[in-house]
Amino acid sequence: MLDLKQFEVWFITGSQHLYGEDTLRQVDEHSQIIAHYLDDAAQVPVRVIFKPVVKSPDEIYNIIQEANSATHCIGIIAWMHTFSPAKMWIRGLQILQKPLLHLHTQYNRDIPWAEIDMDFMNLNQSAHGDREFGFMMTRMRLNRKVIVGHWQQDHVVEGIGQWARVAAGRHDLKGGKFVRFGDNMREVAVTDGDKVAAEMTFGFSVNTYAVGDLVAVINQVSDAEIAALTAEYADAYQLAAGLETGGLRHQALRDAARIELGLKYFLTDGNFKGYTNTFEDLHGMKQLPGIGSQRMMAAGYGYAGEGDWKTSAMVRALKVMASGLPGGNSFMEDYTYHFNPANNLVLGSHMLEICPSIAKGKPSAEVHALGIGGKEDPVRLVFNAPAGPALNVSLVDMGNRFRLLVNEVEAVEATESLPKLPVARVLWKPQPDMQTGCAAWIYAGGAHHTAFSQNLTTEHIETFAEMVGVELVVIDKNTTLRQLKNELRWSEAYYR
Repeated sequence: MLDLKQFEVWFITGSQHLYGEDTLRQVDEHSQIIAHYLDDAAQVPVRVIFKPVVKSPDEIYNIIQEANSATHCIGIIAWMHTFSPAKMWIRGLQILQKPLLHLHTQYNRDIPWAEIDMDFMNLNQSAHGDREFGFMMTRMRLNRKVIVGHWQQDHVVEGIGQWARVAAGRHDLKGGKFVRFGDNMREVAVTDGDKVAAEMTFGFSVNTYAVGDLVAVINQVSDAEIAALTAEYADAYQLAAGLETGGLRHQALRDAARIELGLKYFLTDGNFKGYTNTFEDLHGMKQLPGIGSQRMMAAGYGYAGEGDWKTSAMVRALKVMASGLPGGNSFMEDYTYHFNPANNLVLGSHMLEICPSIAKGKPSAEVHALGIGGKEDPVRLVFNAPAGPALNVSLVDMGNRFRLLVNEVEAVEATESLPKLPVARVLWKPQPDMQTGCAAWIYAGGAHHTAFSQNLTTEHIETFAEMVGVELVVIDKNTTLRQLKNELRWSEAYYR
C-alpha cells in the first residue's frame, strides 16, 4: 500500500512578540524538540515537520497559505506554548484548507515545585494559551481534533498517529479518480447517489467508462504476461484441481489473469484509485472479474460491486488510513443470517469480490459456476477471515447530506467447513447484539454494502467524518434503539 512517510504534517507553535527574544528562543527550542520527537515516533506514520514559531497575524496567514499549497502537507498540528492572542489567527484560520489538530500540551510534564518562579510561568502558558486558541476555533465553527496530555505520553503520540492516518486518507481522496464501468445495477437505490455532491464534499470524482473501453485493454494483454501471472497465482494460492498448467480448467485461470492485467493497466494508465462494475454489463468479457477484483483491492485500490462507487471510495480511504498496519480492509456485504438464539451470526460475503488482505491462511483459487451474469464460470479466491474486533462502514446519500454509518462487530472463527459455498466469507456478531445492531442499521438507512476493516477503530471514522464535515452514526456496545432513533431525529432537525 502507500508509504505514508511521503506525507507531512506541519508543527506550528503560536506565541507573540510581547515575551522578548530570550523567551521566544526557548519557545522555538522546545517546539523543535517536540516536533523531532513526534517525527521519530513509530506510532506516527507521516513526517512531522517543525516550522518557525509564529508571532503575528501576517506570519500566521503566510504559514497557513504555504501549508495549503504544499503538495505533501496533509495537515497542521498547532500548539500555543505561550499566550497567542487568538484574533491574530482569524485571517489564517479563514483560509485553512488542511485538517487541524490542536495539541494541548506543555513542554514540561511536571510542575517543578521547588524551582517554579515567574520566569517559568511566563514561558509555560499553554494551559490558558491553548484555551484562547480553542475559543477562536469554536467561535469560527471549525472542525478540528483536540488531543490533551504531555507530548511524550503514549496516548498523545498514538492519538497524533491516528489523526495523521485519517488525514492521509482524506488527502488521498482529494483529486482522486474512480471508474464506474457501465452504470448502476438497474433499479437499485442505495448504490446510486449524487456524484457532484460527493466531489464537493470528499474531493474525489466518479466518471463512467464503457465496458468496451476496458475490454480493449484486456484484449491487448500478451500471452507472456498471462503466463507470468498464472505462475504467480500458483505460488501465492492453493490452486484447485484442474487449474494448474495443462489442467482441464487452466484456460479459465488464463482468462482471469488476462482480465486482472487489463484492469491493472486501465487503472494505472488513467491514474485511478478505484473502480466499480456490475454483472449486468459484461459485454465482451468472458468472466465477471473475480480474482482480478480481489487482487486489485489487495494492491490498494478501492472496489465495490454493482456500481457502488461510494463504497469503492470508502474501501480506498480505509486502505490508505491503515497502510502498514496488520490486518486488512475489504468490500463487504451482509449476505445471510444465523438466527440461532444461542449463537446469532451474520455471514458476510459477496459473489466473488472479497479482499484477501483479510484472509486467515493461504486462500484457495477455485472456479465454480455463477448463476448470474450469463458468462463463463469465474475464478475467485476462497478463504475464511480470522476472529477479532472489526468495523462495518457504510457511506450513504441521504439526499441533503452524506451519512457515515459505523457498526462495531466481533468477527468469529468459522467452525463449519462450508464445503459448498465457493466464496470468501466472514462471520461476525454485530454490537450490541443481533436484534439491536441490525435494527439500528436499518433505522439509520445503512447500505447492504460496506467497507469492512480489521485494523481501524471507530475513532478513525469519527475523525474522518469531522474532517470532511459529514454526519456520523455509530452503533456500538452502548447503543439502544430509543437513543439511536432520537439521535436520527435530532440529525434530521439539524440538517434541515
